[in-house]
Amino acid sequence: MRTRQSFVDKGGAGRQFTPMRMLSMIVAVFASLCVALPALARGVDQFFTTSDGIRLHYVDAGPGIASARSAYASTPVLLFVPGWTMPEWIFQPQIDAFSQRYRVIALDPRGQGSSEIAPAGYTYDRRGADIAELIGHLGLRRVLLVGWSLGVLDSLAYVHTYGDQTLAGLVLIDNSVGEDPPPPPPAHPYRKGPKQTHEVFMASFVKSMFKRPQSAGYLRALTDAALRTPEWAANALLAYSVPRTYWKEAVYSTNKPVLYVVRPGFAGQAANLAAHHVAADTSVVPDLGHALFVDDPARFNAMLQSFMARRIGA
Repeated sequence: MRTRQSFVDKGGAGRQFTPMRMLSMIVAVFASLCVALPALARGVDQFFTTSDGIRLHYVDAGPGIASARSAYASTPVLLFVPGWTMPEWIFQPQIDAFSQRYRVIALDPRGQGSSEIAPAGYTYDRRGADIAELIGHLGLRRVLLVGWSLGVLDSLAYVHTYGDQTLAGLVLIDNSVGEDPPPPPPAHPYRKGPKQTHEVFMASFVKSMFKRPQSAGYLRALTDAALRTPEWAANALLAYSVPRTYWKEAVYSTNKPVLYVVRPGFAGQAANLAAHHVAADTSVVPDLGHALFVDDPARFNAMLQSFMARRIGA
């Protein structure tokens, strides 16, 4: 008998070494370690070149040497794919948490983050191919593919074309999966309403992704990262030319475990996915923003770890 979980979630020389000088030295060393540790936790910046010649950036964190990684061969590798114009480091709370135990990869899709601004390829099939080529480049065999927002569609495009042979499961965060009912119109439709500059729009868009306060510095850094994607490329990414049924076909083509975490606008799709997919867990979180894994990383991380334990045995 299969089980399914569906629920609603409601955070110098000649100086004398006096005790005070020794204390100052200890504080200075500790401070330097506090600066260094986040960089170490972040992982290693890596690049690979796609079949159409585009240099893509990803972060590789967790067990760092081949011999150590071999001991983790039976555990899944987490591969994070961010949303529209966003950099991979938006997943930093997840990279920090899960790299303590698992290998974690976070991709900057083409035209985003530290990846090359490609002259073309801002389409669902090319972005799905980019994921496939990264998995092939790294020789991964058991991937938990985690897509957020546009990354949901990129991940499903990968599944639609390449199947689920390399997957341990799918985690799909706050976007449509082509189920019924169709999603409501976006609260902040792109470039609608009074005319505004691309820069002003992107700053507003970034702020709208959160329900919980984020620092001005963090929002500015995210906006700067989003603005690195040229406006024409950002427009192209919002025009994937396939019917909604394409995404539904993809998610139902796999029997691998699926975790679908959404806000109330997608609650109807979550209910149908839970009712009809053989291995889907769903969670509706009414009190968080679009970037829910940043708004409450502890809650999201616990949800993901529970899913991995129950469904994947990790």
